[in-house]
Amino acid sequence: MSDQFKQEAAERAAEDVQSGMRLGIGTGSTAEFFVHALAKRVEAGLEVIGVPTSERTAKLAGELGVPLTTLEETPDLDLTVDGADELDAHLSLIKGGGGALLREKIVAAASDKMVVIADGSKEVETLGQFPLPIEVVPFGLGATRRAIVQVLTDLGLPTNLELRGGDDQPFLTDGGHFILDARLQAIGDASSLASRLVAIPGVVEHGLFIGLATKAYVAGEDGVKTILPIQ
Repeated sequence: MSDQFKQEAAERAAEDVQSGMRLGIGTGSTAEFFVHALAKRVEAGLEVIGVPTSERTAKLAGELGVPLTTLEETPDLDLTVDGADELDAHLSLIKGGGGALLREKIVAAASDKMVVIADGSKEVETLGQFPLPIEVVPFGLGATRRAIVQVLTDLGLPTNLELRGGDDQPFLTDGGHFILDARLQAIGDASSLASRLVAIPGVVEHGLFIGLATKAYVAGEDGVKTILPIQ
């Protein structure tokens, strides 16, 4: 059922796309349903151009005939459509389960609007049950990890950090970075955590997306509902 809900949310978002739009195209299982829905509309005559947020998305979009560009060639985007690992009523998000959080955030920030697509299991009252990805440079990993632990301690959060992929074969992002997954349970002040993390020199980016999403389509047993952020 989860795949069905993801597909329903993705297809609803594809209806928002208009000819002439410059699109950011997300990464992950739900975003892949959006790529398929978008490709059908392109085949039917829709004229768009997309900026993929990962090599994986670029490959799929290219195979399905969705025209692609880069942020260098097209730095201003009309709309980004992407999934989320968690979203709350303010449309604050945790993203990065697929490891593309840096490019996803760059593309979202370059867009006038960001639409999130998800199944109902991703909707939460408080962010944090899903591990927060923190993208870090490999150099100085130990020092960066200690600095992150200090921030988490200062904010009263658990300090359980796991190097994605493990020490022997760590996961590498498209940008050649590592990811530390922080199991925080509940993030009381996401804005403070976000600002403290990006101030650490070895942190490239984190998976807290705050103030970027403008709308969400969340699908469940009762159909697809539209969520606008609580102000």
